[in-house]
Amino acid sequence: MSKAPTTAHRLRLLVGAGKAAPTPPVGPALGQRGVKSMDFCKAFNDRTKHYVPGVPISVKMIIEPNRTFTFETRNPPTSWLLLQAAGIEKGSARPGDVIVGTVSVKHVYEIAKIKAQDSTFRGVPLEKVASRVIGTARGMGINVVN
Repeated sequence: MSKAPTTAHRLRLLVGAGKAAPTPPVGPALGQRGVKSMDFCKAFNDRTKHYVPGVPISVKMIIEPNRTFTFETRNPPTSWLLLQAAGIEKGSARPGDVIVGTVSVKHVYEIAKIKAQDSTFRGVPLEKVASRVIGTARGMGINVVN
């Protein structure tokens, strides 16, 4: 006889704000863990209605053995925010060699203020968050200028 799982599943998703639907990637990811995807979709869409529709939102989800779930939404990924600030579609394939865009230090600090609200950065000084944003920009081939 097999035992029922006794540990909670952790799941990470990237879903467009207000666009959660029981289609891939949400439906299959939740369905294979026994969670009704419509329950998640309604809750997620309600929680993200203040964002512009379609903005990618990181979701950290915990699914209990009894198939109940809790989830935490985070702000859009740093890379997405940098692409928007630089006005480009994608980062460089060769970030050390090819610069595909530029952002100002002001943009970096605005992005850092947004990211500082995430639970990942609780208690981290804004300067450290900004240096992480600059590191992400360099890794994408985006130049930071004054």
